[in-house]
Amino acid sequence: MCTSATFTGDEDHYVGRNLDFEISYGQQIVVMPRNYSLPFRHMPDQARHYAMIGMAAVSGGYPLFFDATNEYGLSMEGLMYAGNAVYMPFKDGMDNLSSFELIPWLLCQCKTVDEAIPLLERINVLDEDFAPSMPQSPEHYLLADQHRCVTVEPDGDGLHWYENPAGVMTNNPKFPQQLFNLNNYADVSPRNPENRFGSRLPLDPSYSRGLGTRNLPGGMDSMSRFVKIAFAAANATIEQGEEANVGQFLHILHSVEQPKGLDEVDGGKSEYTIYSSCCNMDKGIYYYTTYYANQINAVDMHRDDLDSAELACHPFVDAQKINWEN
Repeated sequence: MCTSATFTGDEDHYVGRNLDFEISYGQQIVVMPRNYSLPFRHMPDQARHYAMIGMAAVSGGYPLFFDATNEYGLSMEGLMYAGNAVYMPFKDGMDNLSSFELIPWLLCQCKTVDEAIPLLERINVLDEDFAPSMPQSPEHYLLADQHRCVTVEPDGDGLHWYENPAGVMTNNPKFPQQLFNLNNYADVSPRNPENRFGSRLPLDPSYSRGLGTRNLPGGMDSMSRFVKIAFAAANATIEQGEEANVGQFLHILHSVEQPKGLDEVDGGKSEYTIYSSCCNMDKGIYYYTTYYANQINAVDMHRDDLDSAELACHPFVDAQKINWEN
């Protein structure tokens, strides 16, 4: 499925995700400049808006963002929420948006989560496909800026948002259950445990490094990934400098990546981590690795013309490069 996380470095703030699925969608790194005319089906078009960068599949000139960050750092990522996501019929008096319009709608006009919350409270997410051959995905969302993170979920009784103190998200079950489940792992620690089993027993909890983490789950399922990524994000060291922090954040995401063959889905296919992303919220730089390419690639939105009226699309690099030393 997918995993999202946030991370604060020594100077800047980062947000990113693993996209786990069995097929790829021809995604690209897309910069949407301020003067790209952004259409909405039931809401006013936005002729001028905040610029943003993210991973998207472009269809008919329209960017279907999987994740994006705008020029002020507000970021949003859509993750599968199958079996729980409920989209609604059109409702008068509400801001009616299709699920694929949520990310651009909020990021085109909000600088912070605080600004986005009042908009969320007016939104009705429509049961509407992008095209007959492109049905909508059942999704929920991580919405974050440099100082606040929330989870947004379209359920049967409407659109809900929850404070997300962990700064991470995966898939099912609903977010409050995911967060509550962390209570079951309160004794997990990056430090070796003390002998609390019995003082009269000659136990040696230092026989192996890492024993404090032995009860962390290791499955590919979404609850296991939520626990593991929450632990990693909460305890990973903060490095010095941009390259080191980008590398550290990608290591956090790679701790829950999915190799092919470990998660079989319908038709005998295997879900795998198609890409891992890390976006610097403060600088607008989108870093990523892919399943077949471990090298970190980067696109800086500020190197494109942010006052253009055309999308800037950068190819998804998925070919391995090996540095031969002899």
